[in-house]
Amino acid sequence: MISSDVIRGYNDTMILSLLLDGESYGYEISKRIRTLSEEKYIMKETTLYSAFTRLEKNGFIDSFFMDETFGKRRTYYRITPLGRAYYREKCEEWTLTQEVVSKFIREL
Repeated sequence: MISSDVIRGYNDTMILSLLLDGESYGYEISKRIRTLSEEKYIMKETTLYSAFTRLEKNGFIDSFFMDETFGKRRTYYRITPLGRAYYREKCEEWTLTQEVVSKFIREL
Protein backbone atom coordinates (compact mmCIF):
# COMPACT_ATOMS: atom_id res chain seq x y z
CA MET A 1 0.00 0.00 0.00
CA ILE A 2 1.29 3.47 -0.88
CA SER A 3 1.56 6.03 1.91
CA SER A 4 -0.91 8.87 1.49
CA ASP A 5 1.94 11.29 2.35
CA VAL A 6 3.87 10.19 -0.73
CA ILE A 7 1.01 10.57 -3.18
CA ARG A 8 -0.89 13.51 -1.63
CA GLY A 9 0.31 16.06 -4.19
CA TYR A 10 -1.12 13.99 -7.03
CA ASN A 11 -4.63 13.24 -5.76
CA ASP A 12 -6.00 16.10 -7.86
CA THR A 13 -4.15 14.79 -10.92
CA MET A 14 -5.64 11.32 -10.51
CA ILE A 15 -9.16 12.69 -10.14
CA LEU A 16 -8.79 14.99 -13.14
CA SER A 17 -7.38 12.14 -15.19
CA LEU A 18 -10.49 10.07 -14.56
CA LEU A 19 -12.77 13.01 -15.35
CA LEU A 20 -11.06 13.36 -18.74
CA ASP A 21 -12.97 10.17 -19.63
CA GLY A 22 -16.30 11.81 -18.75
CA GLU A 23 -18.40 12.97 -15.83
CA SER A 24 -18.55 10.77 -12.76
CA TYR A 25 -19.46 10.73 -9.07
CA GLY A 26 -17.43 10.26 -5.90
CA TYR A 27 -17.90 6.57 -5.22
CA GLU A 28 -17.20 5.62 -8.83
CA ILE A 29 -14.03 7.74 -8.90
CA SER A 30 -12.84 6.23 -5.62
CA LYS A 31 -13.50 2.72 -6.94
CA ARG A 32 -11.63 3.42 -10.20
CA ILE A 33 -8.60 4.77 -8.29
CA ARG A 34 -8.55 1.62 -6.18
CA THR A 35 -8.91 -0.63 -9.24
CA LEU A 36 -6.39 1.16 -11.47
CA SER A 37 -3.82 1.20 -8.67
CA GLU A 38 -4.41 -2.54 -8.21
CA GLU A 39 -5.42 -1.87 -4.58
CA LYS A 40 -2.04 -0.22 -3.88
CA TYR A 41 -3.70 3.13 -3.18
CA ILE A 42 -7.08 3.66 -1.57
CA MET A 43 -8.13 7.29 -1.40
CA LYS A 44 -9.99 8.03 1.82
CA GLU A 45 -13.45 9.52 1.46
CA THR A 46 -12.45 12.70 3.32
CA THR A 47 -9.44 13.13 1.01
CA LEU A 48 -11.61 12.63 -2.07
CA TYR A 49 -14.29 15.13 -1.06
CA SER A 50 -11.71 17.68 0.12
CA ALA A 51 -10.13 17.40 -3.33
CA PHE A 52 -13.52 17.91 -5.01
CA THR A 53 -14.09 21.05 -2.93
CA ARG A 54 -10.61 22.42 -3.74
CA LEU A 55 -10.86 21.58 -7.45
CA GLU A 56 -14.27 23.18 -7.75
CA LYS A 57 -13.22 26.28 -5.81
CA ASN A 58 -10.29 26.72 -8.22
CA GLY A 59 -12.52 26.29 -11.27
CA PHE A 60 -10.97 22.98 -12.34
CA ILE A 61 -14.21 20.98 -12.07
CA ASP A 62 -17.96 21.66 -12.01
CA SER A 63 -20.49 19.73 -9.98
CA PHE A 64 -24.12 19.02 -10.75
CA PHE A 65 -26.90 16.77 -9.51
CA MET A 66 -28.51 13.86 -11.29
CA ASP A 67 -31.34 11.67 -10.03
CA GLU A 68 -30.51 8.07 -9.38
CA THR A 69 -32.67 5.08 -8.58
CA PHE A 70 -35.35 5.58 -5.93
CA GLY A 71 -35.19 9.37 -6.44
CA LYS A 72 -31.92 9.89 -4.57
CA ARG A 73 -29.79 12.73 -5.95
CA ARG A 74 -26.13 12.07 -6.68
CA THR A 75 -23.45 14.74 -7.17
CA TYR A 76 -21.54 14.35 -10.42
CA TYR A 77 -18.33 16.09 -11.40
CA ARG A 78 -16.89 17.11 -14.77
CA ILE A 79 -13.57 18.68 -15.72
CA THR A 80 -13.50 22.26 -17.05
CA PRO A 81 -11.16 23.71 -19.69
CA LEU A 82 -9.17 25.30 -16.85
CA GLY A 83 -9.00 21.85 -15.22
CA ARG A 84 -7.59 20.35 -18.43
CA ALA A 85 -4.85 23.00 -18.47
CA TYR A 86 -4.08 22.34 -14.79
CA TYR A 87 -3.96 18.60 -15.48
CA ARG A 88 -1.38 19.17 -18.25
CA GLU A 89 0.74 21.28 -15.85
CA LYS A 90 0.60 18.56 -13.19
CA CYS A 91 1.63 15.91 -15.75
CA GLU A 92 4.66 18.01 -16.74
CA GLU A 93 5.49 18.48 -13.05
CA TRP A 94 5.24 14.70 -12.51
CA THR A 95 7.66 14.02 -15.37
CA LEU A 96 10.16 16.44 -13.86
CA THR A 97 9.63 14.99 -10.36
CA GLN A 98 10.30 11.47 -11.62
CA GLU A 99 13.44 12.65 -13.37
CA VAL A 100 14.84 14.28 -10.24
CA VAL A 101 13.87 11.59 -7.72
CA SER A 102 15.13 8.78 -9.95
CA LYS A 103 18.64 10.23 -9.62
CA PHE A 104 18.53 9.32 -5.92
CA ILE A 105 16.99 5.85 -6.11
CA ARG A 106 19.56 3.03 -6.04
CA GLU A 107 19.64 -0.68 -5.52
CA LEU A 108 21.09 -1.69 -2.15
